[in-house]
Amino acid sequence: MSTRESLNAVFKALADPTRRLMLDRLRERNGQTLGELCEHLDMARQSVTQHLDLLQEANLVAVVHRGRQRLHYLNPTPIHEIQQRWIAGFDQPRLDALAAIKNTAEENAMTTASETIPTYVYVTYIRASAQQVWEALTDADLTAQYWHHANVSDWQPGSRWEHRELDGSGNYKVHGRVLESDPPRRLSYTFEFTDTDPQSTDPSVVTFQIEPHEDIVRLTVTHENVPDPGTFAGISHGWSGVLANLKSLLETGEVLPQSPFDMNNPFE
Repeated sequence: MSTRESLNAVFKALADPTRRLMLDRLRERNGQTLGELCEHLDMARQSVTQHLDLLQEANLVAVVHRGRQRLHYLNPTPIHEIQQRWIAGFDQPRLDALAAIKNTAEENAMTTASETIPTYVYVTYIRASAQQVWEALTDADLTAQYWHHANVSDWQPGSRWEHRELDGSGNYKVHGRVLESDPPRRLSYTFEFTDTDPQSTDPSVVTFQIEPHEDIVRLTVTHENVPDPGTFAGISHGWSGVLANLKSLLETGEVLPQSPFDMNNPFE
């Protein structure tokens, strides 16, 4: 699908108020089944399925299989790409300031007894081979190019990995253990910050699913067991920038000319 066709599909999907409502429901609680989505919509199950199909075609909704369940996740990739095309290069600082004021006001107005931290899901399509995407995820020199940190490991199950700074010090703020390694299809590892008490919570888990289709690859990234809302906001911001840079590097040979996030601390 060309860039123009992708944009047309996104705008078509967003033009319908029911589909926007479905995205709002997923933003409030990500990872819902079809049945759960139907509970909040006054329409037949078949109609909800048709709306979901259009959202999937526009890449605004990603489906993750958990056993027999199909869980639906809001995918920010197309909206992020629109933001980069029409907003980031023009008036981003002023818009960021306005968003910060709005978010602060909303946070001060909200009181919740407890919060369930959702699973973060990001889906992007890359014009490359599955092997090229795998190498970009696991090769220390390549990760250094688009992440400005080197991900170092032998990528065998049980092995340690480190997200090292590039100043030659060997320092790192993120590390973990490889849980699953099935090149060039699937990679999963724990994602742990060095300043987090290892006894305080189970580590979060990042999984990359690589699915080739003709001359493109569908890359799905899930980040589960995020400890708190602040960390979730950080990884949401970080992954969108990291993966945009990865896509640009593989498709053009260069990272984005203006980084959409702080490369030194992308997940903060």
